[in-house]
Amino acid sequence: MKYTADNLLIRPEIVPEDPGLILDITPELAGWDFISFQVRKLEEGGVWSFDTGNNELALVNLTGRYRVESNRGRWSGIGGRNTVFEGGAHALYLPRNTEFSVAAEQAGEFAVAWVPSTQDHDPWLIQPDHVDSGIRGGDNVSRQINDLLPPGSPVEKLVLVEVYTPSGNWSSYPPHKHDRHIEDEQGNLIEADLEEVYYYKIDRPEGYAYQRVYTDINSPLHEAGHPIDALMRAEENTAVLVPEGYHPVVSAPGYTTYYLNVLAGSAQSLANQDDPEFSWVKEHYRNRDDRLPLY
Repeated sequence: MKYTADNLLIRPEIVPEDPGLILDITPELAGWDFISFQVRKLEEGGVWSFDTGNNELALVNLTGRYRVESNRGRWSGIGGRNTVFEGGAHALYLPRNTEFSVAAEQAGEFAVAWVPSTQDHDPWLIQPDHVDSGIRGGDNVSRQINDLLPPGSPVEKLVLVEVYTPSGNWSSYPPHKHDRHIEDEQGNLIEADLEEVYYYKIDRPEGYAYQRVYTDINSPLHEAGHPIDALMRAEENTAVLVPEGYHPVVSAPGYTTYYLNVLAGSAQSLANQDDPEFSWVKEHYRNRDDRLPLY
């Protein structure tokens, strides 16, 4: 598949037969093997039902508050934040062969991501006060990271991360990639082969960020004659696909950028390698941005 800015940037859509659907990414659309991703909205009292089938799935509240009933358990009070900028998310992990319904106790939006699974794990409600949160980078590369479903979690493939990038700052920088599975002689993972979704929220409606996705000469797509070098303007409720390559982000001055990362691939890992041309930058940070953490 040849990737360009036109098919790497996924915009929200209106689907008359499914009015609650805001954004929909399928493996067929993305040209990859694992990640399906949706963003949905529900009015108070509204219900959405789904069956995980042969997939593991995670639900992340963006806004609103939800109750989930399933053949694997029942959970209430999931969420409660009015915007993604005023607190961390709840996330509910559900294993394969789970039939469930989401009911809105308070109107809002939520994201769901699922990937094929061959393992059975226990359902798991991840609450904000149990999520590791910290500041990564320095100077104008400072950003806040919330590890919702980090490597080492009791799941098979899914990794989930929330990232907050203040006005004018960069994140996913120095540019890094995870498009080959590489282990050293001792079997330690150097780089995982991961698909990735960036789903964006901006703190003001006219705001935006820019994201570049580009491959190097060693990437599988480059070797196949389909290199990527695309620059996307990411706005509210858009998503950027990262099938391969480096993928830095910058937030427009005056605006705080949020994105939800969903990753899956050859390992439940974030193992990556920097673009060697820019890796030196992180050795010269002097301070961290005092605008962080946001909450």
